[in-house]
Amino acid sequence: MIEVENLGKDVPMQGNGGVLTILHEISFAVTAGEAIAVVGASGSGKSTLLALLAGLDTPSRGRVRLDGEEISALDEDARAELRGRLLGFVFQSFQLLPALTALENAALPLELMARRDSREQARSMLARVGLAARLDHYPRQLSGGEQQRVALARAFAVQPKLLLADEPTGNLDAATGKDIIDLMFAMNREAGTTLVLVTHDETLAARCGRRLRLAAGRLADPAIGG
Repeated sequence: MIEVENLGKDVPMQGNGGVLTILHEISFAVTAGEAIAVVGASGSGKSTLLALLAGLDTPSRGRVRLDGEEISALDEDARAELRGRLLGFVFQSFQLLPALTALENAALPLELMARRDSREQARSMLARVGLAARLDHYPRQLSGGEQQRVALARAFAVQPKLLLADEPTGNLDAATGKDIIDLMFAMNREAGTTLVLVTHDETLAARCGRRLRLAAGRLADPAIGG
């Protein structure tokens, strides 16, 4: 499902004309249906790696293949089309649109794909995450845990082959975070989705089948199991 080969990312440094290397020659593969955790200290390059996997950023070196297609070689429009077809996202900050209801937020990626069943599919997924009675509520009317449930419904509504989750419990208290993670893993098993989870939480990482550890932008011990 994912093949990463000699991936590197540089960014220019302000003022002195130098270059800061965020990722150094990262290589690994993820098979379909696998759940892996990307772990490491703050600033180790985890979120940058996730952005490169999603095609939200472009690498300075190397390549990323998703489901056999080299996303790092595509233009912006083609990357967006591939994301819509293959990927679901769950973010720490929920990323819900405040002017849309829970139903409208969950249906949005389906509507962007011109799916005629967008509302029905979104309604079904919101029921799956326990929000059947909250369809017409706006994000400001929902708790943090409920907002993340909407984000889960939105992510799984498109029936993605690959789910990318970036610190999905970072803005939640411990009890709510555990409920969200239990739900995410249950939905992931039901759908047979490949999961890449970025987290600093070693307990959460241990629930994945394998851990990829980043340290100062380098991959250490890629074969370690969770």
